[in-house]
Amino acid sequence: MTNKKYLPSVIVLYLNYFLHGIGCSVLGQAVIKDALAASWNVEAMAITAIAAALGLGRLIALPFAGPLSDKLGRRVSTAIGGFSYAVYLIGLAMAFNAGGGAGYRIAYICAIIGGIANSFLDTGIYPAVAEIINKAPGVATMGIKFAISGSQFLLPFFLGITVGQTATGMVSYNTLFYAVGICYLVLMALILFFPLPDTDKKAEEKKEGLLQSIKHANFSAGSIAMILIGFTCTGTFQLWLNCAQNFAKDVVGWAEPQAMQSFYAIGTMIGLVITALLTSKIKDVRFVMIYPAICALMMVAVLMAPSQGILKIGAFVLGWFGAGGLLQIATSVCNMLFPKIKGTVTALVMIASSLCNYTLLTAAASMTPSGVMIMNIVLTAVGTLLGVFVNMNYKKMLEAAEK
Repeated sequence: MTNKKYLPSVIVLYLNYFLHGIGCSVLGQAVIKDALAASWNVEAMAITAIAAALGLGRLIALPFAGPLSDKLGRRVSTAIGGFSYAVYLIGLAMAFNAGGGAGYRIAYICAIIGGIANSFLDTGIYPAVAEIINKAPGVATMGIKFAISGSQFLLPFFLGITVGQTATGMVSYNTLFYAVGICYLVLMALILFFPLPDTDKKAEEKKEGLLQSIKHANFSAGSIAMILIGFTCTGTFQLWLNCAQNFAKDVVGWAEPQAMQSFYAIGTMIGLVITALLTSKIKDVRFVMIYPAICALMMVAVLMAPSQGILKIGAFVLGWFGAGGLLQIATSVCNMLFPKIKGTVTALVMIASSLCNYTLLTAAASMTPSGVMIMNIVLTAVGTLLGVFVNMNYKKMLEAAEK
């Protein structure tokens, strides 16, 4: 770390992502879906459409969140993200209280704001921690993933201590929504005063816009396939995260499947460590072929022989091979292929990822849990084929990048 004075700052930045782990996962929990569905008089799977709105919010914000972070600084971007996340979470509690159709519409709008918050946190915190821990930016990024996985591991415990009942006897998790929302406001206040590395010189540099950079790039079939993996690999873990617990309830009859969340988080944390170690010995591009194949095979096993045991194993495997750094590896490979426009190609991968969040989770909202599992298997198989194609053409793609 460049300076000890930044230690409180980096802790606050990581805490933002610890809370984000709750915010991005909470709508995928079966008990949350049931509580919200009861208040709004809809099917539990319809809550998946609210989770999809997070992806829509990211799509709206990504084109301008990055340039704003470069221009106005990491502090402003992080503060906007924290405030917007508070609006999203506190808004969910207010939407629950509103009931009926009005509550559902309020929650949808709040989820869009939550997606916008995610974009601003990404564009503010990722570069900020890399600038603070400038001798090991990879470790800095891993810290973000660990923060998210840590809160996802603890989420079942948080659900247990915050569950309550309304005056009419309905199950409510508003205490969790309010608590996390207030914590975001506290972190936002702290980041306004805590020191961050000076980025004024970078802000003064003239940079090409997103569309200009794309226009000047030379995309091949292989590089387009690599960007599309940002779509498929996101779908793999997002569909599992948001719909696997409903599969456990409907198909296996598991009354309280939220324990799957902890297995998923443990798999993610172990996957991060092992994958980081393996990347020093194995080319990054190999993972975009191998990891999706393992995920697809695991989901076929879950679909063919569903049980509580196989679902726990499935949650662990999907956490490791689906969420344990695959999207980050895909982004890293794209950066190798386009070394002069890393920011632009990163934005393209994240836009593909966000487009997946919105379209596939919206589609899943009107499907059965088994149907979603089949869709996820097909999507992940397509991702595996894209990975094979990229690996077959990788040498030519690297040569083109060098030229």
